[in-house]
Amino acid sequence: MDSTRSNMRVNGSRLWQSLMEMAKIGPGIAGGNNRQTLTDFDAEGRALFQSWCDAEGMTMGVDAMGSMFARHEGTDPNALPVYVGSHLDTQPTGGKYDGVLGVLAGLEIIRSLNESNIRTKHPIVVTNWTNEEGTRFPPAMVASGVFAGMHTLDWAYDREDADGKKLGDELERVGWKGEEKVGERKMHAFFELHIEQGPILEAENLEIGVVTHGQGLSWTQITLTGKESHTGSTPMPMRVNAGLGMARITQLVDEIAWSHAPLAVGAIGHCVVEPNSRNIIPGKAIFTVDFRHPDKAIISDMLERLEQGAKEIAEDIGLVIEMESVGGFDPVEFDADCVSAVRNAAEQLGYSHRDLVSGAGHDACWINRVAPTAMVMCPCVDGLSHNEAEEISEAWSTAGANVLMHAVVATAIIDDEE
Repeated sequence: MDSTRSNMRVNGSRLWQSLMEMAKIGPGIAGGNNRQTLTDFDAEGRALFQSWCDAEGMTMGVDAMGSMFARHEGTDPNALPVYVGSHLDTQPTGGKYDGVLGVLAGLEIIRSLNESNIRTKHPIVVTNWTNEEGTRFPPAMVASGVFAGMHTLDWAYDREDADGKKLGDELERVGWKGEEKVGERKMHAFFELHIEQGPILEAENLEIGVVTHGQGLSWTQITLTGKESHTGSTPMPMRVNAGLGMARITQLVDEIAWSHAPLAVGAIGHCVVEPNSRNIIPGKAIFTVDFRHPDKAIISDMLERLEQGAKEIAEDIGLVIEMESVGGFDPVEFDADCVSAVRNAAEQLGYSHRDLVSGAGHDACWINRVAPTAMVMCPCVDGLSHNEAEEISEAWSTAGANVLMHAVVATAIIDDEE
């Protein structure tokens, strides 16, 4: 078994060609992809994926959220399957690799096992989760969230896009609304390969990220109300400037995040200043503070300091302040055994690696609540993602897929007795 396992490798050039073939579906305008969930392009991409799975003798299951589960049988009919996968949907100006790499690397594992006539005791199921991006039907990770019991099916079906179309209706329209009850599947483990979507691996010239945690997230919407007045004729001591309050709170957010370096991050990404006129002092500012960290206690500390500091800033300027939590989720600690399987695979294959905390949300973060889960990451150029210029190398995708394969097979167990 050891020699068989140590010699296992994916066909990296075939995986790369599959990525390029999928990228032809839903092309963007600048070299990337616009294959948003439950569009005609998404349906076309799903059909291509199914055709590839059919060619490998896999059986396809589809649940009521449209998530696809391609099963490769194991030798033990009673063994729970090892699941592997990610998502095929993209951002409106998305890249060719975000999510897609994790699905097609799972398919490549099966192709390589078939070619080598290697069987595992546990079945292996390659998964495409519906609406991971959440760009058309917010929020993100909807289908995996329903699977993990975080959302109800009816709530998910009622999500609307910018045109008022509902997720449930579009799922039926494109023909991918399955009969299977969401969440009824039981998993032995789940693994997800993903591009890093950050700059650390490339900057440190490393090939593999062993993801140990997923950051927790907290969104706080702040509304500051001051007094609109003329920018030219209002003396400085008589101004009640909501824009100034937002600027000072922006600085406060940065200071709070830096105080918990290196893992904490914080920023104000969304803001509205009213009336947004060149010669009127802002009378209102509405903005959202985004704090993230893998330790829930640290997030709580950051929120407490934000509340205290923001109120002091508002009082100093004379502003009325309102603060409201508008979203978030707790940090994720991935399964120790699954993480070890990833780390051991990287070491056995001789790839340079380091532990990572995922700064973005992934389907694995929800699935971790119902099954032992871990993630593998590979570098991406300049850490760029959610952008048509997103890029990786064939060598990086091959390394990530090889580590994924070894971790999955080690968990699914090669059957020596066959």
